[in-house]
Amino acid sequence: MSRRRRSDGRSDGLTPLESLPIEEVGTFPELLRAMSRTAFGGRNLGEAFEVLLEMIRDEQCRVVLTVSGAMTVAKQGRIICRMLDRGWVDAVVATGALVAHGLTESLGLVHYRYESRHSDGELYRRGYNRIYDTLEMERNLDDVEDLLHSILGREEPDGGTWSSAGLCRALGRRLSQEDRGPGILSSAFRRGVPVFIPAFTDSEIGLDLANWAMDREMPATPEGRETAEPDEVFRAVPPFNPFLDLQEYARFAAAAPRLGIFTIGGGVPRNWAQQVGPYFEVAANRLGLHRPPPRFRYGVRICPEPEHWGGLSGCSYAEGVSWGKFVPPEEGGRYAEVHADATLVWPLLMKGLLEELGGAGD
Repeated sequence: MSRRRRSDGRSDGLTPLESLPIEEVGTFPELLRAMSRTAFGGRNLGEAFEVLLEMIRDEQCRVVLTVSGAMTVAKQGRIICRMLDRGWVDAVVATGALVAHGLTESLGLVHYRYESRHSDGELYRRGYNRIYDTLEMERNLDDVEDLLHSILGREEPDGGTWSSAGLCRALGRRLSQEDRGPGILSSAFRRGVPVFIPAFTDSEIGLDLANWAMDREMPATPEGRETAEPDEVFRAVPPFNPFLDLQEYARFAAAAPRLGIFTIGGGVPRNWAQQVGPYFEVAANRLGLHRPPPRFRYGVRICPEPEHWGGLSGCSYAEGVSWGKFVPPEEGGRYAEVHADATLVWPLLMKGLLEELGGAGD
């Protein structure tokens, strides 16, 4: 029976770990790099910092930020604004919730902390909408609708049809003109960054657009509206086409020398953004278009959902390689995944980036 070897890790090319020298850490970059030499989630966060740095410093890389969940209600919106203002993001793919609740912030409105002494039935009667531990007032969303309808009543979309990116540009332009304060759409407009909302009808602003279309089709008198039948009212369709978004995003990806993706959560924004490689490959196979599919060379994701649930939010980058969405690591792809609540670790990453790249205090 052969005896088990007593190998030395260094001679086998292994990387030694180091105990976190917390008393010697003076900056956020130093902390994150020290964490990268530890284990578990701390190591993942430190590795994510290094991948983000390389992604941002790569002048040939176009970075796509995808965000699901109500991160603006969770008060992370200023982080997104900062990333846009610094030129670290070239396209945003988001849920409608992120944009709608961000608009309430841009309008100077307030979200409140949820107190458990109030039942959800009471919250409904009082006009509060609960998002986990936070409250969005219905009157805030009324103001968002007023803003959207004022734009729809005065502006015509290119070609006569709106896309989510076109509507977000119009909203960003208006907010910038009125100088309403920090906001994702105004920052994106000033930097020329498109904002896509793939599941547009699954959002407050999607419903607002539909209401605007129905309002134009309904009788002008109060009496006529009272007697209008749902079968008539809910046939009105706004001039909106999501395929305009798909094709604009495809052109954006095709023009990028290299692609990187930074994802908060998962959901539709993540998968919609990542499917551009397979989209090109399908077009090549079925239409005879001969162009290399754009694939992501860098990827960082913060999401608490594990892979074993079988959902797209837990889908690993390694799995995405098998779909042709990412450059394989053996061909230069660099990826990091942090299984954590974004509100815990995203601010740490952002602070590290600002200190490392300059501008932490300006």
